[in-house]
Amino acid sequence: MAKVTFLTDLCKGCGLCVNACPKHILAIAKDQINKKSYSPAVMTNQEDCIGCAFCATMCPDCIITVEK
Repeated sequence: MAKVTFLTDLCKGCGLCVNACPKHILAIAKDQINKKSYSPAVMTNQEDCIGCAFCATMCPDCIITVEK
């Protein structure tokens, strides 16, 4: 199983990773605000992650790490 880590304090909530995920397991948090006053991206179901790293590739701020 893959492990995905977000540096949520640096996320600007652009949603590019959410759109890139083929399993649709990423979302923009509706109940969380980071230090930059943005709603960050979050993983909704870690167990379904296939480790494709499309999310990390699309992130313009390189805040996503995918480990297999």
